[in-house]
Amino acid sequence: MAEHVDTLQGLLLEQEGRAVAIDLTEVLFADREAVKLLAVAENNGTELRKCPPYIREWVTRERADTNAGRSEQGIGGTEDIEDV
Repeated sequence: MAEHVDTLQGLLLEQEGRAVAIDLTEVLFADREAVKLLAVAENNGTELRKCPPYIREWVTRERADTNAGRSEQGIGGTEDIEDV
């Protein structure tokens, strides 16, 4: 799956605003970049179907980490920037 992250990301961008589902039946291995993409996609409304349990757990953790990072940075997930 790792070598297809860019392709999947492009396809998801093309479908922005539409209902999207990704069937993960045949996925046996994933790397962190792929899981991060799946977590962001799910956060944006993409349905992950037939997700293997270990990938489901990993996606859930990535989403929690991402959401925790946003709350630490402030509303909207952006950092305050000061002129130096």
